[in-house]
Amino acid sequence: MEIDIQQLAPAQRQAWLQHAIAPRPIALASTIDKEGNVNLSPFSFFNLFSSNPPIVIFSPARRVRDNSIKHTLENVMDVAEVAINICDYDMVQQVSLSSCEYGKGVDEFEKAGFTKQASSLIKPPLVKEAKIKLECKVIEIKSLGENKGAGQLIIAEVLIMHVDDSILNDDQSNIDQTKINLIARLGGDWYLQTTAANLFKVPKPNTLLGIGVDALPQSIRQSNILSGNDLGLLANVNEMPTIHPAFDDEKLRNIVQYFSINPAEMEKEIHLYAKELLINNEVEKAWQVLLMNEG
Repeated sequence: MEIDIQQLAPAQRQAWLQHAIAPRPIALASTIDKEGNVNLSPFSFFNLFSSNPPIVIFSPARRVRDNSIKHTLENVMDVAEVAINICDYDMVQQVSLSSCEYGKGVDEFEKAGFTKQASSLIKPPLVKEAKIKLECKVIEIKSLGENKGAGQLIIAEVLIMHVDDSILNDDQSNIDQTKINLIARLGGDWYLQTTAANLFKVPKPNTLLGIGVDALPQSIRQSNILSGNDLGLLANVNEMPTIHPAFDDEKLRNIVQYFSINPAEMEKEIHLYAKELLINNEVEKAWQVLLMNEG
């Protein structure tokens, strides 16, 4: 299916894009106007864009319904400061409630049942219930247009980070990703909860470059068993592995014994075994199993 995104009505365009480009972290933004009225509103058009300087950007886009701008945008035009509270599962229903389009001057802290906490450097208050809070100064507001749905980028520099002790790792050197159940926005009413059970690690390439999928032996590269993810894991080694003379594996010996008279079936079983090892992140062992077949 090919979709000409430019030909869609603004609401349709927004729906397709928000379903496709996800999950998106949520910034619960606290702002204040010149009269001291506080506004609290969540935005999933949000992310980190620089660490030096520490820059985050979120976008209170023009409303698709009537092209009006949001109170958050009006406030940062008045007072160029914002507290960004990072949302987790413990507060998701309150965050959703705070997105209601209450009238100007209505305090969403009270409507959503959140507690104001005084910031250290900026005027807008923090959300006490949030486990991560960023005090930011707004350094630029960049409009992407005047049409319905047009983004209004608020570019903000992080001045201070507040992190709850309960989500730190054992030596308190950073946040433990398994302790904070972050939430993210998808399309429609869908959200994502990042629990410890659905987190996983991917070995990150470093200065020692991976050999690349194109360098894999042809029988491995063209395997009907190994997936693109499997090939990517195998190809992330920085040099082509060689057979270890001392390597011995009972399951591999059984495969060779039972299927040696049928090379095609033996290769299939070896690739299935290698895939099983890769699922358990036993990359070195998977390589040895595959190389035995190559040899």
